[in-house]
Amino acid sequence: MDVDLIFKVAAIGIIVTVLNQVLVRSGREEQAMLTTLTGLVVVLIMVVNMVADLFSTVKSVFGL
Repeated sequence: MDVDLIFKVAAIGIIVTVLNQVLVRSGREEQAMLTTLTGLVVVLIMVVNMVADLFSTVKSVFGL
């Protein structure tokens, strides 16, 4: 596992949290929730790509 992935996920989490707090305090709860969902989707896409790489590595190791 690459340490850069952990830092990227943490940075996205910090940015989404700050944006969420700013939007909630300005009375835009709907945009805050959409921002949170967008951050979650971005992180999930990153994780899915890493899992796909893991499966392709395992497949190549066992020669399947």
